[in-house]
Amino acid sequence: GVESALAAARMGSKTLMITINLDMVAFMPCNPSIGGPAKGHVVREIDALGGEMGRNIDKTFIQMRMLNTGKGPAVHALRAQADKFSYQHKMKETMENERNLTMRQGMVDSLIVEDGKCVGVVTQTGTEYRAKAVVLTTGTYLRGKVIMGELMYESGPNNQQPSLKLSENLREMGFDLVRFKTGTPPRVHKDTIDFSKTEIQPGDDKPKFFSYETESS
Repeated sequence: GVESALAAARMGSKTLMITINLDMVAFMPCNPSIGGPAKGHVVREIDALGGEMGRNIDKTFIQMRMLNTGKGPAVHALRAQADKFSYQHKMKETMENERNLTMRQGMVDSLIVEDGKCVGVVTQTGTEYRAKAVVLTTGTYLRGKVIMGELMYESGPNNQQPSLKLSENLREMGFDLVRFKTGTPPRVHKDTIDFSKTEIQPGDDKPKFFSYETESS
């Protein structure tokens, strides 16, 4: 959602980003890391296209580490552990200062479709926003559920509101909806851990960076 909004605004389009909670923009409720074997190359591709993720993590990382260095270069993968609050605050600040980009807090309940073309959205309060193009980036909010063993209830991440009516609207329009499950790491209190039984995995002494524009941390 962040990258879509910034890309549109930076290309000169008057852009509106509607999100359920402005204080959760770019918040990482699950594993606060960027990159790794599966997605590290994607972060660099986003950066090459003018995106913000690589720049932002280079400003806010706790640790930067090149993985798989004991193997060949084809499987080397850069991963950063983020300060999730600094990452979120810096990204939101970037969006607030972006020309052509307006941020609004609201819950989108349905799409406005005319003659087979999506021309806007309707929010929970009944407000209509019309646009030449609409981009949906639903994250983990669309039909969000929390599952703990046999317990299951509707919720977005960090006890935020889930987006439910938009799912119903999409289904009414003929879209097939599927669910992807994420595994959220358990939260444990630091005082309950015996660190003498753990092994330190330090970051790189001279860290590399994700963005081609970053010269030093």
